[in-house]
Amino acid sequence: MRGSLQAYKKVSVDSQLTAASPHKVIQMLMAGAIERLIQGKAAMLQGDIAGKGERLGKALDIIISLRTCLSMEDGGEIATNLDALYDFMIRQVTMANRDNLDAPIDDVIDILREIKSAWDQIPAEYHNITQADA
Repeated sequence: MRGSLQAYKKVSVDSQLTAASPHKVIQMLMAGAIERLIQGKAAMLQGDIAGKGERLGKALDIIISLRTCLSMEDGGEIATNLDALYDFMIRQVTMANRDNLDAPIDDVIDILREIKSAWDQIPAEYHNITQADA
């Protein structure tokens, strides 16, 4: 049953990605990172070392992906600041995973929620703009 549910979720996410604007993809990545961090913290608190490592590893992959999506040439100071924040988050999650600390995970969740909140407020007319359009 669990395998079927996971397969359904994957198809659902894949379908959403196919139809998603660049803006929506970033929203989905941020939400996914937050979800994996929460799951990783819960696994840590339950003593599930394998689950913690898997979930925090997935969160790291997403944060790294978000960082690589930055256009440093076009993004100016905002891109530079986000790059520094993503670097900080990567270091915090790595430390939390290595040392079994939940406070750094909370810090990263808070930062991602702030960034996502700002991202969510971008007006709809800018959602489909890509670097080629700018």
